[in-house]
Amino acid sequence: MPRRPDPGVEERILSAASKLWKKGGENALTMRAVAKAAGTNTPAVYRRFPSRHEVLQALLRRVQRMFADAVRDSRSPEEACEQYLEFALSHPHEYELFYDYAYQLPRPPQIRGTAPLREHRPTMALMEARLADRLGGSPQDQTRLSLALWAITHGTAMILISRSIPPEHAAELRSVFSSAVETMIRNASVGSQV
Repeated sequence: MPRRPDPGVEERILSAASKLWKKGGENALTMRAVAKAAGTNTPAVYRRFPSRHEVLQALLRRVQRMFADAVRDSRSPEEACEQYLEFALSHPHEYELFYDYAYQLPRPPQIRGTAPLREHRPTMALMEARLADRLGGSPQDQTRLSLALWAITHGTAMILISRSIPPEHAAELRSVFSSAVETMIRNASVGSQV
């Protein structure tokens, strides 16, 4: 009698891979370790993910969805930046995966080649749309400001995640971050009205 396919094995594999990533990063992610942690065998992992790289890609797609979900409901560019920072701080291992591997993923066929960054990074498209709603113009008109906001948000996240400043300055850095985001958007708003 043939074995019945286990519909939950792929999810178990990804959950196990995620836990291994959190514990030991990329080095902990061997196919054998993933199989063991998922309660299955190595051939079952290989049937679903032909290589370790494909496991990483699946994990990254999962993190990208989590990240997009975290900022999607923001009502303003400032709130999107705050939600972005909060996601990074509350999911530091996933954030590391997100930024270490995001550009190693092949682009979907419909956006390969010279497709703009926003089509490969939905959170950038979201930020550009929020900025266009606030400042006018098209989302593409907001790429420069969106990149500046990303730079300050990512920089703040990395400083806080790496504990590069004394703990007693963390709240002050968060406050400076919020003020800087508000100032950048306010100054862009003034510039767009001239």
